[in-house]
Amino acid sequence: MIGAEFETVLAGAQRGDEAAFARLWRDLNPPLLRYLSLGGDAADEVAAETWLTVVRGLTTFQGDEMAWRAWVFTTARRRAVDAGRRRTRSSRLSWRSSWVEPVAADCADEVVDALSTEAAIALVRRLPPLQAEVVLLRVVAGLSVPEVAELVGRSPGAVRVAAHRGLQALRKMVDPAGVTPGGLETLRGVT
Repeated sequence: MIGAEFETVLAGAQRGDEAAFARLWRDLNPPLLRYLSLGGDAADEVAAETWLTVVRGLTTFQGDEMAWRAWVFTTARRRAVDAGRRRTRSSRLSWRSSWVEPVAADCADEVVDALSTEAAIALVRRLPPLQAEVVLLRVVAGLSVPEVAELVGRSPGAVRVAAHRGLQALRKMVDPAGVTPGGLETLRGVT
């Protein structure tokens, strides 16, 4: 998080200062990509679409840093839903094709698969969709319960329950791997 300098950085970005916008992007893009990875391989594309939308609306944005984060993640969720719809339409059309083009393995994908962040995201993907989304929005994006509730269209109580159940399920998944019960204690504070 940027902190006390957020208003100044935001104002600079709204005036067209590239360095100020880059600071906003560097602060929020990593957790945004982790959140979007729930949707699969299109995370980079959805993130790019998200940032395009953010740039278009940047001059009209008003609010503090938490409102900024909520706005960007709300935009990302909408772009992810749109991408999912496009994939569904595309898959309906592709079955009609008489041939399938082989997809070459990408070295970057192989490297990313080996990273510990990817292992954590893979565990989160094993959760029911609502729990996975809530855990990432609370833990990775750092959004509050009311912000997550508004974003996912659920009550704050439902968000707390989903976060709690998701974190408990993750704890059970990692305990057999030798992680001590205290290993996820820092995450417990977000439920």
